[in-house]
This record gives sequence, structure tokens and C-alpha cells, in this order.
Amino acid sequence: MKIASVVGARPQFIKISPLIRAIEEYNRLDSREKIEHLIIHTGQHYDYLMDRVFFEELGLPEPNYNLGVGSGSHNYQTAEILKRLEEVLLREKPDLVLVYGDTNSTLGGALAASKIRIPVGHVEAGLRSFNKNMAEEINRVITDHISDYLFCPTETAVKNLKREGIEKGVYLVGDVMYDAVLYSVEIAEKKRDDVLERISLKPKEYVLATIHRAENTDDTKRLFSIFSAFKMIASKGLKVVVPLHPRTKKSLHSLFQALEPLPSSLAIIDPLSYFEMLLIEKNARTILTDSGGVQKEAYWFRVPCVTLREETEWIETVESGWNRLAGCDPVQITELALDSWRGNEDFCSYGDGKASKRIVAILRQKL
Repeated sequence: MKIASVVGARPQFIKISPLIRAIEEYNRLDSREKIEHLIIHTGQHYDYLMDRVFFEELGLPEPNYNLGVGSGSHNYQTAEILKRLEEVLLREKPDLVLVYGDTNSTLGGALAASKIRIPVGHVEAGLRSFNKNMAEEINRVITDHISDYLFCPTETAVKNLKREGIEKGVYLVGDVMYDAVLYSVEIAEKKRDDVLERISLKPKEYVLATIHRAENTDDTKRLFSIFSAFKMIASKGLKVVVPLHPRTKKSLHSLFQALEPLPSSLAIIDPLSYFEMLLIEKNARTILTDSGGVQKEAYWFRVPCVTLREETEWIETVESGWNRLAGCDPVQITELALDSWRGNEDFCSYGDGKASKRIVAILRQKL
């Protein structure tokens, strides 16, 4: 059996890692029919700190193909992935194409496979923010409606699909990112990484902030409001550390003059590796983010999270009390960041850390 995984962005490198381990374990235990697993990197992310370091740190094998798509508009990236991926799929003829999450690589991979009648499996299916102004929402909806196997992380995701008439091929497996966190945070802590000391951070005495979604970075007013909130928090004496995504860095360049002077307690740094991010998240007092993955990681570490959006597809984090929505209102962001609050310690969601093994077992049975 041959499976091709299509990845291209930082979150997808994390999501594929436990699946690779699950396939390797299956191949060790069953010598009769091994799974051949091809990794196809679209090249959507190509900066070292957003790409190569994740492969090195997570011990991922070299991709079998790198399509080298690079940066560009949503339409450009999707079209280039379609064009370049089709050639690879026609050559390799996999039994299934797996796509992950909600990026342009997700949509491009699903479309390319379905057009040439190769079954598609969507890992992290069924998520909905119900905001079609988000490119990610469009990617999710279309991918789900053309997928043959829909691997859902939560009951909510299953219900979302049912409301849209999708019931065949739907499986509740849990969240592969939870698999990755459980495995990786233990390694990160054993390595005793000095990332906190390097950035002069003390546990539970700083706020971690990440911002990368186009709805925030491409809107000058929203981006200015969000960074104004970071300034306000830092001016209160609480350190704010912002690992800066390349897209945000590019958009922020024109705003620096309007934001100056920046307080010394506002630290804008280069992107961090996955292990470094896990350690900084776990030790933060509060996390401010527009990232879906970081919202969940904050929840799993029981760190209060303020989401810099008006909605979230990860509603369980809000229901648990660990996540609050603030949009781009600088006053609300600041008040929540400075407030001391905690969620429900017993609230549990997103599975048991064995989602990847379930996916492999389902595919082995069905294919």
C-alpha cells in the first residue's frame, strides 16, 4: 500500500510527525504488507526557521519530493501546487493522498488527487470557524467535501460535517497535534533547552504572543491595534515576547515608526523551533495568539489564552474556560492579558494521544 502525504507549512510538519511514527511502528509489527509512505513538500514554507529546523528537530525523513512553490498569493500557491503535484501523483500512483489542516497545500493536494481519481484523506477534518472571509475556512470546506476519509479531532467536527450532509467516511480519531505534543514536550524538557534563559524569561512572568493570520497581518488597522496592545501590556511591567512570523515581519515594517518608542520589555524575536515554542508556551503566564495550534497547546498546558480573532474553530478551548476571544481590541486584549484567570482543570478534549495509530489502523483496514 502506498500513501502520499502532502505538506507545506510549519503546522503540517508537526501534524505529520506522529503519523510517520505510527506507520513505522505498523511496518515493524506487520512484515506481510508494509506501508510505503511518500512525503511531498509543496515548498509553501521554505525559510529555515519555518521549515528545515522542524524536519531536523522532529527527526522527519527527507521529503521524497519538494515542489518548490514558494511564496505568493493564495491563488498562485494553489495553482502551482495543482500543476506540480499532478505530475508527481501520476508518476507515483499512490493508493491514497493524505492532506493536513487548512492551508493552500491542503486544498491543492486534495484537488490534485481528486481530479485524477486518487482517494483523499483529510487529517483534521470538520473544523469550522463559519467565517468565509478566512482563506483557511474556504480550504477546509472544499477539502472536506472532496475527501473520501475524514479524520476528525473532536465530536464537534463530526457534527459540523453531519450538518453539511457528510457522514460517509467520517472517523472520530482525536487530534494528531496532541499526539505530537505528548511525544515532543518530554524530549524538549529532557534536552533542558536554555531558551528561557537566552531570552531572559522567568517562568510565569511573561506573556507569549504570536500573530500570523492574513486577516490580521494584511489589515494595517488590525495589526496596529494588536501591537498597540502588546505595547500597553509591556508598559505595565509585564514582559511580552513575540516570535515574529515572516509574513508579520513584512507587514509590520511600515508600522514601526507609528509604534515607536517600543518599551524594552517588548521583545520581538526570530521564529522559534517547535521544541523551543513548546517550552515557552508551557512556562508562559498568558498566551496571545491567532494560531489554532497555539490555542490548543495553551489549553493542553493549562495556560490562559487570549485569541486575537472574533471566532475560533477550536471551540472546546473556549468552553473549557482556558481561551477567551478578544479580536483586535487593544483595551480588551490588555485587560485579559493582565488579569489572573484559569479554566476548568478537569475539562478534557481532543483524544488520548493515539489519533495517528487510529488513522493508520483505519487506512490499513479500508485500503
